[in-house]
Amino acid sequence: MDKIRVAIIGVGNCASSLIQGVEYYKNASESDSVPGVMHVNLGGYHIRDIEFVAAFDIDKNKVGKDLAEAIVTKPNNTTVFAKVPPLNVKVQRGMTHDGLGKYLSQIIEKAPGPTADIVSILRETKTDVVISYLPVGSEEATKWYVELVLEAGCGFINCIPVFIASEKYWQSRFEKRKLPIIGDDIKSQVGATILHRVLTNLFMDRGMPVERTYQLNTGGNTDFLNMLERERLDSKKKSKTNAVVSQIKNRGLSIDPDNVHVGPSDYVPWQKDNKLCFLRIESRHFGDVPMNLECRLSVEDSPNSAGVVIDAIRCAKLALNHKVSGALYGPASYFMKSPPRQYTDTEARDLTEKFIRKYALKGKAKSRAAKPKAKK
Repeated sequence: MDKIRVAIIGVGNCASSLIQGVEYYKNASESDSVPGVMHVNLGGYHIRDIEFVAAFDIDKNKVGKDLAEAIVTKPNNTTVFAKVPPLNVKVQRGMTHDGLGKYLSQIIEKAPGPTADIVSILRETKTDVVISYLPVGSEEATKWYVELVLEAGCGFINCIPVFIASEKYWQSRFEKRKLPIIGDDIKSQVGATILHRVLTNLFMDRGMPVERTYQLNTGGNTDFLNMLERERLDSKKKSKTNAVVSQIKNRGLSIDPDNVHVGPSDYVPWQKDNKLCFLRIESRHFGDVPMNLECRLSVEDSPNSAGVVIDAIRCAKLALNHKVSGALYGPASYFMKSPPRQYTDTEARDLTEKFIRKYALKGKAKSRAAKPKAKK
């Protein structure tokens, strides 16, 4: 079976969890229940069929190292749950542009030397799919890399809140090059955004209006440090807010923007890669009697999204195999906070399952569901 050849932009905590995850589940049986992935065998591709062939970063401490060593190099601080053997993939010097903000520049020193020839590397390694894990607020750097991904002829997964897949201009660019794109802003397995969406839909399903709501998050990884620079937060806040508000609008309802606050709150160094979410929904039930819900979620941030990216990679490869180009609406709606089209999470999963069945490798896809007794 063909491998899925993957390149990574940004060798931070999320890249670490993704690479560890592929190693951790490489021998998983197709009948196993693997938390965080839809199927061990998705459309004919096992988790172990993902092969990392290129990586780009600007950190002096990571550039030049083997990718397996770079993912456990400071300031990375996520949980190490798998020992990754040498991958024989050297981290190459990437482009900075606006990728290094005020606070990150205090702990990261840029690697010397010129930017690597990104297009040549992607072509020489025969990369299928490129994943962007750039820091929040990297608008110019993202667009710069996307141009090179298009030139190199690769599929693209945009895990950060810079609006590419959700914009008509970029959709048409990928369509013209006959390449798929999945974006924007990765949605974790069970994180703050998905929890907020589900609770919002629960209230509306039970006939209770969402009158006010907030989501406040704290963490101690470089993502939260970077987001202390409020100027870099605009797209992140839009992405997280839209992921929740879209569920209300889909019902033909509305909520005053002043009554919604969704976004990062503060950086707490000792939390490391652990993220705390504080969520509140205010409503009223029968007789207009007021009620409210408050909850607290604690989760290791980077592993929480790694399984989702593993599924996104395999869907992108299925699209490449069948020359399905442009934005992949079904998978994007399930994997991303700000997809081109917003659906409920149940609808999004159904659309993604249909996509997998339609484009699965013939004779290769056993498509055993990750959870027991799920329909095949």
